[in-house]
Amino acid sequence: MSNKVVIELCMGSSCFARGNSSTLSELEEYIEENNLEDVVELNGHLCLGQCNAGPHVKINGEDFPGINGDVVIDLIKERLNG
Repeated sequence: MSNKVVIELCMGSSCFARGNSSTLSELEEYIEENNLEDVVELNGHLCLGQCNAGPHVKINGEDFPGINGDVVIDLIKERLNG
């Protein structure tokens, strides 16, 4: 596995209600089940400023509005495998 993947989830009320609550659970489970704690950093934010396009996720600084946990996991896999 290559570089660390940094995931930022918006936990503001709009994004949380639109799906980041389940995305957070899915990511935590995926990271733990695959022992990725050393290569995937998961951060929550009160707002990432994209409320109308939520749920909002950033991966290594790149914006991904409106995606769910399955897509985020696929993006993590892509980044870890180079």
